[in-house]
Amino acid sequence: MAKEITAQQVFGLLPRRRQDSHKGSYGKVMCLAGSARFRGAAALAAEGALRAGAGLVTLASVEPVIAAVAARIPECIFLPCRQSAGGGVSAQSGKAVLEKVRGMEVLLFGPGLGDTEDTAALLEQLGPSAGCALVLDADGLNAAAKMDSLPRSPGLPLILTPHPGEMARLCGLTTAEVNAGREGIAAGYARAEDCVVVLKGHRTIVAGPQGEVFVNPTGNPGLSRGGSGDILAGMIAGLAAQGLSPLDAAVCGVWLHGAAADQCAKRLGQYGMLPHDLFADLGALFAAGER
Repeated sequence: MAKEITAQQVFGLLPRRRQDSHKGSYGKVMCLAGSARFRGAAALAAEGALRAGAGLVTLASVEPVIAAVAARIPECIFLPCRQSAGGGVSAQSGKAVLEKVRGMEVLLFGPGLGDTEDTAALLEQLGPSAGCALVLDADGLNAAAKMDSLPRSPGLPLILTPHPGEMARLCGLTTAEVNAGREGIAAGYARAEDCVVVLKGHRTIVAGPQGEVFVNPTGNPGLSRGGSGDILAGMIAGLAAQGLSPLDAAVCGVWLHGAAADQCAKRLGQYGMLPHDLFADLGALFAAGER
């Protein structure tokens, strides 16, 4: 039976930031994200990783995305990539990304990349060879669903962050079937694939490879907008980069994401709040936890 995530659990898992530390102390994240059509997804994912505490975040993307993100997030590092005919990252950039991702703690793959042949080819190149934890979100999940097996580095952590439709494609089920058996499907897939599954939706499910299952009580319908999931994926990647286990990073990420949304709804209302508004409330949550 699933356990409900609690604030005490989350703040007990978050590592304290040491006085004697530097940017390298808090992990390095590579975000392969964004395309000409979905520039905001890359910005939200990269900022999510930074706001969750990661020391260094590099965004690998095409120049139109980099220009947009650089104007918003000066703290981000950038790896310019070749642009495909469809406006996304070309598969020809795989070698350059692979050279940079080695030595990092986490590769976040997917937000806003586009469901294209280039995305699938990049995942085939990078998934098994990155040499670090892999977080698959959005179009990374769509690409993985078309493959015979999940592309991953052997023995290294894998975190999947699907919504019910993406989970259905991974499992070969319908969305209705996933929604009818959320807990069991997430838990079964996590065990079978030796990964962590974050099945998003009302009362998000976090399932681990050893049969652990948690349910998240935070969050509200104000999150039902494009971009919310990009922030969550970035937050989970940022927490994992700081040394939390994949399961703990997912548990903390979903609770904090939902709790920030609950505070945001009190300020702006569920109709008026936007995903990027969550960052102010996330900061307030961290500040309160540090006291």
